[in-house]
Amino acid sequence: MYYIILDLEWNNAYAWKLQGAINEIIEFGAVKLDENLQEVDTFSSLVKSQIGKKLMGRVKRLTNLTNADISVGEPFNKVASEFRKWVGTGDNIILTWGDGDIRVLLDNYRYFCVIEKIPFLTRYADLQKYYQKMHGLHASRQIGLSDAAVRLEIDPTLYDTHRALGDSLLSAECLRKAFDRDLLAGMTVCCDETFYSRLLFKPTVIKKLTNPSVDRKELFYTCENCGRKAKRLTEWKYSNQYFRAEFVCEPCDRKYRVGVRFKKYYDSIDIRKTATLVLPGDDEECGCADGEPEAGAADSAAEVN
Repeated sequence: MYYIILDLEWNNAYAWKLQGAINEIIEFGAVKLDENLQEVDTFSSLVKSQIGKKLMGRVKRLTNLTNADISVGEPFNKVASEFRKWVGTGDNIILTWGDGDIRVLLDNYRYFCVIEKIPFLTRYADLQKYYQKMHGLHASRQIGLSDAAVRLEIDPTLYDTHRALGDSLLSAECLRKAFDRDLLAGMTVCCDETFYSRLLFKPTVIKKLTNPSVDRKELFYTCENCGRKAKRLTEWKYSNQYFRAEFVCEPCDRKYRVGVRFKKYYDSIDIRKTATLVLPGDDEECGCADGEPEAGAADSAAEVN
């Protein structure tokens, strides 16, 4: 059985066929490990761009790739076919850091190959979620690969980060440093219809309090100073993904602006709550973005779990 750690680099481009943007894959990188996490082989290939002819500035800065780099090489269909052969037909688990690469890979298969599934994907595990579960981190705190490496006392500067092969090798070293065979097995999923339904589900922010998915028990605020339940002063109003209202803790004589966001995922609701202490003389209604503190109150803003 092999652990195959895959990483992709991509460039956002406008696709006329879709009348919208797509993340076009520009590089494949992967490392194959045996059951003892020993390296067996690697795969690396640039992908010739067929949609976007120019790299976005951010992609250039992160990857150090040039427009000339993505004008050569093989098209997606050819590279994907070569990668499929490299993966082989034996028992394996495909792993990526976060599921973004798998989502982008599926989008590229749908666009270039007109198929709705990833041919070589039979079992899959999200290394980012695995790491976060192992270390007791909340699912909403998505930790980056380099940050995870530092926490594991791995020097990410020794790897060619933000390049596909470099990131896959760094991911492999993180797996070695934090390997729990049983935990990983428990987080490995079969890539069946449910897997693809979950993958294709588009998370949405709930905009109406009448939505049955809204847990109204979350529409409260506990004073961070004394721990008492604060009194709501205003009606809830929706703005910039959050329901917002003002609260006051009368014993402490402290006023707060509170925001609550409900985001629906395939089989769960993510709830985030933010609170900003209203300073004296700052009584205008809040119009700031997602939990962003008002001017003059930056040090008083906090996310409430």
